[in-house]
Amino acid sequence: MTTKLTTIFVLILIAIAVIAGLALWSQLPDPMASHWNENDQVDGYMSKFWGVWMMPLVTLGMFGLFLLIPAIDPLKANIAKFRGVFNLFILSITAFMLYIHGLTLAWNLGYEFRMSAAILPFMGILFIFIGYILRQAKRNWFIGIRTPWTLSSDFVWDKTHQLGSVLFIASGVLAFAGSFFGGSTAVWLTLAPVLGSALFLVIYSYVLYQRETKA
Repeated sequence: MTTKLTTIFVLILIAIAVIAGLALWSQLPDPMASHWNENDQVDGYMSKFWGVWMMPLVTLGMFGLFLLIPAIDPLKANIAKFRGVFNLFILSITAFMLYIHGLTLAWNLGYEFRMSAAILPFMGILFIFIGYILRQAKRNWFIGIRTPWTLSSDFVWDKTHQLGSVLFIASGVLAFAGSFFGGSTAVWLTLAPVLGSALFLVIYSYVLYQRETKA
């Protein structure tokens, strides 16, 4: 996907979120439910203003950052090698964030559903796609598994990202499965694999680098 087409789709999604906020403003409570615990019970609120506008604003800011990264990275030529996949990632993150925003609006309009069951399947799909991106990513300073050792060696970068791809895809499958359980089980199936994978990959990249330098 080209950067121009990505920009068009992202701005359309943000515009839809803004229009929905304007159309539903008078029907939404103040304050609005904004956070749910592991048992899908509301445990956090925010003012209607921020409940309606914070997510579109954050998404727009993130999109601006995503556009800036390829231009300022010292290894921008490497980003260009997987720019099409990166653009799909930008679109996916945007869609996911605004999907959560839509769920928040729906809940505050009075629709009742299990929030974890609505979010976790799509979070799992997002993790799986991140795993695919990791396999495509080339060494750069902003996107991927960035440790001092992956940034110092193409070999360490490639090997770490090959394993990282597998681990994140597996984490996505577990997060998807977690949506069928709910409660603390869902939380553990979502967070533990991702955090464990991230920690393991940091150690793995260090071990690879040490082996490479010794060889």
